[in-house]
Amino acid sequence: MAVPDYLQAAEAADVLAKGEMTLLGEMPGASNYTFAATLTLGERRALVIYKPQAGEVPLWDFPDGTLYAREVAAFAVCEGLGWSFVPPTVARTGVHGLGSVQLCINAEPTEHYLSLAGGAHDEEFRRICAFDIVVNNADRKSGHVLREAGTGVIWSVDHGVCFHVEEKLRTVIWDFAGEPLSADVRTALDALLADLRDAGRTAMRLAPLLAGEEIDAIAARTEALLALGRFPEPPTDRRPYPWPPI
Repeated sequence: MAVPDYLQAAEAADVLAKGEMTLLGEMPGASNYTFAATLTLGERRALVIYKPQAGEVPLWDFPDGTLYAREVAAFAVCEGLGWSFVPPTVARTGVHGLGSVQLCINAEPTEHYLSLAGGAHDEEFRRICAFDIVVNNADRKSGHVLREAGTGVIWSVDHGVCFHVEEKLRTVIWDFAGEPLSADVRTALDALLADLRDAGRTAMRLAPLLAGEEIDAIAARTEALLALGRFPEPPTDRRPYPWPPI
């Protein structure tokens, strides 16, 4: 089967949820079984990344079989913040059973956070930085930040090791440490916190994906970041960077 054109995010919802899946092959270098696939719904086709629950490698510090759900939860939190840099992601059954299915981004192959930082995308990177703090991203590698070919849109991917209740933040995005939160970031954090505290739409989307204490921890981290009023400094009592960094 020929690889389809890249579907735009705004067009993806129905295809992701209902499209018939055909595997194209396994993605090289992934820690868990990860597949490129196509989804076909009528005349529409999408290229997607499929991460089945059955292919997850157990981790000592995350509950077994939950990484796919964390991918979906990251998309829900990003939308709850009013942002759209996590590609559309759903939980559904595919060829190898239940898993996460995420719209594939046609990314520039040599561009990533470390090659783009300090330039025109820094406002977007500040949002990703705040997002990573809120979701407690334990593995923000530089290569998990993508620049879409043609459009230049910045995307954030690979969120399977987020949402732990213990402090796990490991990231390459420490450039903004000590910098005050912008009004834009504060507004987004306020909206997310209100939703989580009032059992709003984002809270309801997260309920089947995360443990209750993990959802409470999102709210606590959001509240703490707002109270701090600035991006935090790297911790000195544990490793704050992922490995490898790219």
